[in-house]
Amino acid sequence: MVCATGFAYRRHHVRAWLWRLLGHDDRAFAEYLTAYRMRPDDLRSARQLACIAAEKKRYAEAEKWFVESLRLAPDDADTHYNHGFVLEQAGRPEAAIAAFSEALRRKPALDCAWYGIGLARARLGEHAAAAEAFARTAALQPMHGEACYLWGMACHRAGRPQHVAEVVERLASFDASLAARLVRDVGRQDDLGQLIPDIGCSATSHR
Repeated sequence: MVCATGFAYRRHHVRAWLWRLLGHDDRAFAEYLTAYRMRPDDLRSARQLACIAAEKKRYAEAEKWFVESLRLAPDDADTHYNHGFVLEQAGRPEAAIAAFSEALRRKPALDCAWYGIGLARARLGEHAAAAEAFARTAALQPMHGEACYLWGMACHRAGRPQHVAEVVERLASFDASLAARLVRDVGRQDDLGQLIPDIGCSATSHR
């Protein structure tokens, strides 16, 4: 005999999946919430509720569901990262750094967690620490252009001009346009424009 509760639970999950597929996230959220209430240890529903809330920028609600997801799976590095992401987006950088650090304790090569720490440190005005975090991101993802750009900006704000030059040279090797943007934004067209191949003039033409 099929358990009626089990059947109803699966029905709500199928409905939620279909609503998500069709782009009706609020209806999907309601179905996942019903499924979760039927099974309070339902990690899959808790994660989906957190993700939908985060996508909708309902960060307080997303945090609640990521905390619940972590209660059910405390050693999941990706969930710790997602928790940190919503905290950073909500303007809580100290709490975000703690969450990202928990993710890295479980998965040291999680480059997006280093990136998140960089954003949070920069928000706090801790530019040297932000530069270190963005450098760690770039070490793990050498072609991460945005991380390199933010690394250069953090070095500039931390008063490390030689490091800025090194970042520009590295960035120019795979994304000359972003390297030119970095040169312009730190106001060093005269001495760093020459590091950008082919479009060295573009760094000076926007002054």
